[in-house]
Amino acid sequence: MNDTLFVCLMGIGTVFVGLICIIIVCKIVSGIVRIGEKPKAKKAAVTAPATNTASDEIVDKQRIIAAVSAVIAEELGTDVSALRIKSFKKL
Repeated sequence: MNDTLFVCLMGIGTVFVGLICIIIVCKIVSGIVRIGEKPKAKKAAVTAPATNTASDEIVDKQRIIAAVSAVIAEELGTDVSALRIKSFKKL
């Protein structure tokens, strides 16, 4: 009984010591990666007056539909002209 308990505790202890070592190594590597990164220059935020016109929304919808239809056509292996999009809703 003592041998079984000893083996069980040694196995569990080994696993936890290994996990702690992995966590320490991850922390060290993330610190090294942060030091190696160049600081990004902050861009000045330009605030333009927001104009929400119907023509802006239509152009954006058309671009989104074009992009989505191109992706669908690529996945299906067909031409974009073969697709018919009947409706498009924002989820």
